[in-house]
Amino acid sequence: MTAATASYRSTAPEAREGFAGLLLAEWTKLRSVPRWLMTLALSVLLTLAIALLSAAGHESASAGGGGGAAGGGGPAGEAAGRDEPPPPGTSDQGRFVHRTLRGDGSLVARVTAQAESHPGAKAGLMIRGSLRAGAPYAAVVVTPRHGVRMATGYRNGGPSRPGGAPSWLRLTRAGGTVTGYESADGRTWNRVGSVRPGGLGAAAEIGLLVASPDDVKVKRLFGGEMVESAPTDGRAAFDGVRVEGAASGPDAAWRDRDRSGGGPGAAGPDGVRPAPDLGALQAGRAVTLAGSGDVGPDEFASDETESALSGVLAGLIAIVALGVLFVTSEYRRGMIRTTLAVSPRRGRVLAAKATVAGAVSSAAGLVAAFGSLLLVAPVLRSNGLDAPSLADGTVLRAACGTAALLGLVAVLAVCAGTILRHGAAAISVVLLLLLVPYIAATGLPLSAARWVERLSPAAGFEIQRTVPQHDAALGPWAGLGVLCAFTAAAYGLALWRIRRSDA
Repeated sequence: MTAATASYRSTAPEAREGFAGLLLAEWTKLRSVPRWLMTLALSVLLTLAIALLSAAGHESASAGGGGGAAGGGGPAGEAAGRDEPPPPGTSDQGRFVHRTLRGDGSLVARVTAQAESHPGAKAGLMIRGSLRAGAPYAAVVVTPRHGVRMATGYRNGGPSRPGGAPSWLRLTRAGGTVTGYESADGRTWNRVGSVRPGGLGAAAEIGLLVASPDDVKVKRLFGGEMVESAPTDGRAAFDGVRVEGAASGPDAAWRDRDRSGGGPGAAGPDGVRPAPDLGALQAGRAVTLAGSGDVGPDEFASDETESALSGVLAGLIAIVALGVLFVTSEYRRGMIRTTLAVSPRRGRVLAAKATVAGAVSSAAGLVAAFGSLLLVAPVLRSNGLDAPSLADGTVLRAACGTAALLGLVAVLAVCAGTILRHGAAAISVVLLLLLVPYIAATGLPLSAARWVERLSPAAGFEIQRTVPQHDAALGPWAGLGVLCAFTAAAYGLALWRIRRSDA
């Protein structure tokens, strides 16, 4: 007697009539076949092994990460802050000439001129919770090509208005709300936008910002890409600078925080970036600032979480094989007739198979994802790199999303096996749908690669990203949604096939 037949005969008649009985029978089938359980274990082991190999191949982090050229005279704590790397996926560079603002108040200044060093270069006013890298901030800035923008949260986008230098700017703090304004004459003000950056505290640093992103060129090759970047030198002139709010003693003194990336035109012959004339600024005269590097997302930062979960590509092959063979082995041996005789409602049989395969694959994916992140952490730390932490919400989302990804792939494989009823053909089709777009996109132009990703189930891999990157076509949940749509379409076709065709 086969395991499949035994599983049905050992189930009580009243249980067999319900969906719960079908689930129990399908689970009994799966656990009764040792090679299927071995396939599940293999998917986990492959994922863990590749995660460890990937982590071991990372180079040690450079000492100091994210520092800039030595700038003008802040206190020792500010100098030390220059060597602190920003959080993963963010860039916190540029020049910031600042003073302390306690409580509510405003900063007003006119940007009289701005060099067009980069379309997204920034010159304007910023308030931030502290001088540490990645501190909460809000800024209103002019740009050469993108108008006047309100920025916060180290991300792209935000409220904006047409305009550019010369332009008056005003940044006002009222409680936890920061509002940016722009004006052509310094009398009639137009609101750009309001934001609520958490973590400003009672005392915040407010001042003038100049930043200019790197000039980046991406060359895509099959299997990878080559990124070339060169710093750009942002420059801007300010006048009419005044702070409205209580300030006295050390709070009223202007200080310089320079985390510039070392643009070639910004440094003098001795390799040191010229410091701004803080005396002129203190006296209310015009001042020119130079700075490079950006304040915002670092779209070319490495994603250690995604790298740690990269072994899923290998584990996924085992999951596809399991999902397909879970169906086609019954067709090959004629056992499907017994299954359908016991449960004539064929749609429920398909639902039970898909549910069991998806559930066990998700469980295996959860073990593989959490195990990978826990295993790679000490390896990354030994190389001087930040290790992803499961206490981080985005990392936890990527781990749980990986489990959902494998569960959906298993259901897709069950549907492919039901439609094609041939193991090798179904496995090939599913792997082609998942892996070919994933690999081919690396050799296509960026615009074409984004469309390939949007239109293929490979978009589901976006759920593993925790750092916004330049080539992302979709967000994590939107990418998983594309895979869900493909799985739902395959399920509908499989349902039609199992109902219309004889076993």
